[in-house]
Amino acid sequence: MSRRWVIHLPVVAPDLPAAQRLARLVARWTLVLPQSDTGETTVSAEDEQGVHHRVFCDLRMPGGRRCLLRADHDGACARRLGRR
Repeated sequence: MSRRWVIHLPVVAPDLPAAQRLARLVARWTLVLPQSDTGETTVSAEDEQGVHHRVFCDLRMPGGRRCLLRADHDGACARRLGRR
């Protein structure tokens, strides 16, 4: 069985919500890569790397797929964002 590895990619953001939005964007780009596990994406402050903040809800949906909405979202889980 292959081991799982975490890639740490430091970015600059003004606050936690902005860092989470950027992480969601980058993680969605990686959906084309079968090796990525976007639902497990987290962010942490550079000087508090032991404190992880979830980016996606990641709850299991019918059929075993995971919710890709932001963590702590309102309403039903979904695999994609609704149109505004």
